[in-house]
Amino acid sequence: MNPKTLFFAFLCSFLFVVKGHAQDEIKAGRAINLTINGVPVEDKTRFDGVYPVSESGMINLPYIGLMRAAGLKSDQLARSIQGEYQRRQIYTNPTVQVLKSSADTLVEEVVHVGGQVGRPGPVKYMQGLTLYQAVQAAGGATPFGQMKRVKLYSGGKMRQFDLTQGQFMAIPLKPGDTIEVPQKGVLPGT
Repeated sequence: MNPKTLFFAFLCSFLFVVKGHAQDEIKAGRAINLTINGVPVEDKTRFDGVYPVSESGMINLPYIGLMRAAGLKSDQLARSIQGEYQRRQIYTNPTVQVLKSSADTLVEEVVHVGGQVGRPGPVKYMQGLTLYQAVQAAGGATPFGQMKRVKLYSGGKMRQFDLTQGQFMAIPLKPGDTIEVPQKGVLPGT
């Protein structure tokens, strides 16, 4: 084989490997499929599924909330998620797998609902979606959820609302907003 052909074959192989690695990177506006093992069955059911990666590069995970995903490779994100669950002492030995989703080109708009709700995670955004409707679409507040101090993160700002008051139930949402229903305090009314 002549040196030019050998060099060209090497260059093509190198570009293929580099291109392959760039394609493995998780991108904002796409979706990934996550599965977890080594956790209770009810938590596995809550965790496993398709997660949209927001335009800001974040995913919303049960019990953790927002976590950066864009720019990471699948194995890096899996290790990061496992480490965060262990660091927070939520699970002792979780095993997370990150797969490309069949909905990889998903551009569905969502809002993210976390904290003390029945089904934390993304909620499909539709025109006119309100703060209260999004919390209800996420399964509503758990018995430990405090509806008097619901936090809305939108446009880089956090506002807090009392969703037991009718005037705050109709707060309109925008795609990508994040809602957190906090845990009730120890004292009554907190």
